[in-house]
Amino acid sequence: MENALYDRTRLLVGDDIMQRFKEAKVIIFGLGGVGSWCAEGLVRSGICHLTIVDADNVNPTNLNRQLMATVKTIGRPKAEALRERLLDINPEAEITAIQEVYSDKTSDSFDLESYDYIIDAIDSLKDKLYLLVTASRAKAKLFSAMGAACKVDPTKVRVAEFWKVRGCPLAAAIRKRMHQKGIMPDKKFYCVYDDEVLPNKGTVRAGSGDIDSPLDAKKAVTNGSTAPITAIFGMTLSALVIKDLYYKD
Repeated sequence: MENALYDRTRLLVGDDIMQRFKEAKVIIFGLGGVGSWCAEGLVRSGICHLTIVDADNVNPTNLNRQLMATVKTIGRPKAEALRERLLDINPEAEITAIQEVYSDKTSDSFDLESYDYIIDAIDSLKDKLYLLVTASRAKAKLFSAMGAACKVDPTKVRVAEFWKVRGCPLAAAIRKRMHQKGIMPDKKFYCVYDDEVLPNKGTVRAGSGDIDSPLDAKKAVTNGSTAPITAIFGMTLSALVIKDLYYKD
């Protein structure tokens, strides 16, 4: 079945590069509207060693944009629900699901040096900043998602080196915090971003879901978002990994 699953990918890239996909080890931090779609893109492309990390559970407000969020998965750990989804695509893949927050208190439990690619799709500013700095010290290639909320135009999604990202409030906030704390990444890394910033026209309905999440307190603000944009962000992250493996000497 695995041969049939990847026939179209193999037709494009050939056996040698297909083997690279199969051997690469990738870890994704954050399995929301961006990270969940990134995981899907990777597994459907032939990545067979994937670690997915998120401490939160599926709640009703995730249904509009997160891949594994359905009425049947509400209340379940996001990492566990997504792992089942990915194994339904390739039962032979090695998918490790970790229900944890990556932070200065938990980072020692993650061996970043054991991965070829580190994907950042974290929402929390503090934890995101910490991951970007620590991951930049590892040998792995690092890719990061900037803010995917408050956007509707897919043609504005683009990729740039972190210090060249313009028009993204999240990237600006991270850079400001880095300067304030005097901590900088050890190497350059590329980000998916979008300089469109639309206003929220609605209000968060009391008891709608996110406010029940213990992780929501880490968010500076809750913004509106849609599946097409967050999925494009996630798929673009997965494509950056595939592109890098394709062109690697």
